[in-house]
Amino acid sequence: MGLLNGVSFQRLQAGMSAATTRQEVLANNVANNDTPNFKRSDVAFESILQEQEKGLKPTLKAKVSDARHFQFGTGGAVPSAVISTDESTSMNNNDNNVDIDREMALSAENQLRYNSYIQQINSQISMMRTVVEGR
Repeated sequence: MGLLNGVSFQRLQAGMSAATTRQEVLANNVANNDTPNFKRSDVAFESILQEQEKGLKPTLKAKVSDARHFQFGTGGAVPSAVISTDESTSMNNNDNNVDIDREMALSAENQLRYNSYIQQINSQISMMRTVVEGR
């Protein structure tokens, strides 16, 4: 099943994984809203993917049957999500930098993003099912 092993499907899977990780990180931020000296974290994925795509040039993809063959084409590597902690800001007198309203807004945005990934994956699976069943 080439469609489900393709780069776009892998990117959607990585996006879902990043959204899941982001939700865990945001929940941790909210849970530590009142913890003195706690610094919020965030997850980057989509921005890394965009930067990667800007650097890629469309080329032919080649199948290599021997390790001595030349490698060319886009490898299709999908970046992983990166968790970072904001150590440079403070929101409260206790040196905590969690803004609960911002965290809730980011959580809602993340839920929408996750739902769109699910929708795209379902669409690709539906297309594959149509091809396999010949409808």
